[in-house]
Amino acid sequence: MTKPKPIAAFNSPFELGVRMVYLLNSLQPAGADLQKLVLLDYAVVYSDDLGGPPSLHTPVPYRGSEYLSRRDLIAQGLYLMSTRGLVAVSMDECGITYFAGDSARSMVGALTSPYLRELENRCRWAAATFAALSSRDLTDRFAQEGRLWGAEFEGANARGHQWQ
Repeated sequence: MTKPKPIAAFNSPFELGVRMVYLLNSLQPAGADLQKLVLLDYAVVYSDDLGGPPSLHTPVPYRGSEYLSRRDLIAQGLYLMSTRGLVAVSMDECGITYFAGDSARSMVGALTSPYLRELENRCRWAAATFAALSSRDLTDRFAQEGRLWGAEFEGANARGHQWQ
């Protein structure tokens, strides 16, 4: 009999989905498109790279390349959390925008581990620092400020991705 494959807890759609709930809760009443959420996730996790509070996770070499691999996981996490009422989705002529769902505030208020309190603080910082920027402006800013990010953004943009 084959053992079932263990479910990864770290860098999984579930972990990234939880971060998205915290991030979208901090952005309320505004929402964000996928590109902006990917960038804000980097800001939350590696806030020290962007002049913010100490990074939530230990900075690793070549962390800028996480951008491309995390995008799909964040999309999966947003979908997972939307099925639980933690993320709301709006579609219009401008594209897809994600918002904190009806249950997001309750979840953020109910979970009190030290890590999640730090996550909430980083999400508030990222929202206060970057929420007013469009996805395109945020992409440009990260590319200019981040020695780690520029090549990934230029490469992604050259492949035809449209940032809103």
